[in-house]
Amino acid sequence: MDENELTTTLPQRHATLRVVAMPSDCNYTGDVFGGWIMAQVDIAGSIPAVHRARGRVATVAVNSFVFKQPLFMGDLVSFYADIVKVGRTSITVDVEVYAQRDPVKPTCVKVTEATLTYVAVGDDRRPRVVPAEG
Repeated sequence: MDENELTTTLPQRHATLRVVAMPSDCNYTGDVFGGWIMAQVDIAGSIPAVHRARGRVATVAVNSFVFKQPLFMGDLVSFYADIVKVGRTSITVDVEVYAQRDPVKPTCVKVTEATLTYVAVGDDRRPRVVPAEG
């Protein structure tokens, strides 16, 4: 596959989260740990879920998680999270992850996409009803 077929541009909306992959996030060859990406996706997905739930949420499922391209130390990583479903107590969020790399010859690639489900919880950490919008 030609590298040009893999390049893309960032979505034309605000990123939910942006972070630079640092040396402590990588293995000895400079590739970012998959677990680090998963943790950042969970953080990004929880942001719109917390706002929609108007309070605490807990991750209850990782419905899908696909690593499309590797992530490297120094990449600027942008996470875009959108709510796709709201249930009685749950909120499902899609997260897309893009990497911008090589400031000399800028490249942008989609590295990950995932769907996670959160449940709204009260102070007692038990499920609660998601408030109606409005």
